[in-house]
Parts: sequence; C-alpha cells; structure tokens
Amino acid sequence: MSRPKRPSSRKKERSQPEVVTTTKQHPQQARAQDTFELILETAGNLLDEVGLEKLSTNLICRKAGLSPPALYRYFPNKYAILRELGERLMTLQDEAVIEWLEEGGLNTDNFDDAVASNVRLQERVNEITRRFPGNIYVLRALRAIPILREVRLASSDMVAEKIADAMIASGHTASRERLIATARLTTEIAYSAMEMVLEEPDRDAHQVCVDVARMIMTHYAHLAD
Repeated sequence: MSRPKRPSSRKKERSQPEVVTTTKQHPQQARAQDTFELILETAGNLLDEVGLEKLSTNLICRKAGLSPPALYRYFPNKYAILRELGERLMTLQDEAVIEWLEEGGLNTDNFDDAVASNVRLQERVNEITRRFPGNIYVLRALRAIPILREVRLASSDMVAEKIADAMIASGHTASRERLIATARLTTEIAYSAMEMVLEEPDRDAHQVCVDVARMIMTHYAHLAD
C-alpha cells in the first residue's frame, strides 16, 4: 500500500507580475494633451512637496482635480508617470550636451579653457534640471527604482558615445572603447555633483562645478598621456 505523499516543505515560487512602466497612449487632441501635461506637472510638483515614496496616483488625481479613470487612460501606475518624467528630463540634458559638443565645447587651447568649457556645460545641465518639476526626485527614481534604471543608463550610454566620437574627431589618441568608459565614469561624477548642489542649495554651486571640471579634465589629460 503506497504511502500518501507529504506536502512539499518548499513553497512554490509564484511568478511576480511584470510592472508596466510605459505610457498607454499619447494624446492627440488638444484637450487630451492638456490633461496629459497636467498629470505630469502635478506629479512633478507633488514630488517636491511629499517626496518619492509618498507619491501615488490617487494623490495626483486629487491634486489635479481629475478622476482616476482620466489618469489611467494614459498611465497604468505611478512608475509610468515617473518614467515619462525621467525620459523628458534625460532628453533635455542630452540635448544640452549634444548642443555643447556641436558648439565646439571640446575645442579648447589649454587646460584652463577646457575646465571653463566643462563648467559651462555642467551649469547648463544643472539649471535645466533645477527648473524641471520634481528634479532631484526624478533623478533618484531613475537611480533607485530597478524598473526605471534603463532610462538613465540608455541616456548615459548615448551621451558617452557622442562624447567619445567627438573627442576622437578632435584628435584624442585613446581608443573609442576607453573613451566611452571614461565618459560614463565622468558623467556619473557630474551627476553626483549635480545632486549635491540641488540637495544643498547653500553650497557654492559654481565652485563645485569648477572642482569637478578640474578632476574630469585632469583625468582626460592623463588618459591621453
């Protein structure tokens, strides 16, 4: 007579549902566009008021005077809203870097000129970020929430390749692979400095940019050697 099977002591792992972070649809009509932008603006302003953890779709709806169905027509959850905000901020920052490259930001005659040019770029990106609703919290979301990190990483990869190619075109002798890796590293350093001046407004923001620029330019100079 066969013995009854004992229940397994191991609990079966249930697959976790994937969290969708993409926008359901982008509005076409003017009224719908206004609602879409209202949701994003309200979310950004609420981030400044309550922070990242307390942000919720219900809170956004109450603050914006919208019904939940009006929000869910475009965004399945708050992470999709954060992603849209993050992509917009990254695009603005990326455009500033590309514009700086096209303006000849790398075409400098000496170390001090290179530092000054890099400071101009950092201050431009810092100001873009400072004016963006929910600025520091959007940056934190892209860094801390795993399902949103790809937004920041994709931006960093693209910018690093643009910088590397521009440096090669300007005569830098290091390999493209090395320059891309270095651009990624220096971008992270610049981001850390940005977070410092945004979180601590009493600091001398210009001096922070100067100090970071000197570190970055020194590293690139040694890389060339």
